[in-house]
Amino acid sequence: MTKQEIVDFVSEATGLTKVETETVMNGIMGTIIDSLANNERVELRGFGTFGIKHRMPKKARNPGTGEPVYLPERFVPTFKPSKLMRSRVNDLINK
Repeated sequence: MTKQEIVDFVSEATGLTKVETETVMNGIMGTIIDSLANNERVELRGFGTFGIKHRMPKKARNPGTGEPVYLPERFVPTFKPSKLMRSRVNDLINK
């Protein structure tokens, strides 16, 4: 499902216009990104938790050429789904 499909679905469900729905969605996503950039956790109860993990620098290999590549120290965003989300997904898939 794409962002536009989500906007269309939520717009129909709430009665808001697509422009209003997209503005709200952009605001939510921007807030999550800004919070992660400030090293803050974002917890959406019943959905999941966004966080940041620190990765140490390491030596890797280019799979095409086999040359060594050095990956710098970095921070990567993570997502951990809530128990509710995991159980709902498992229930739907295991039907």
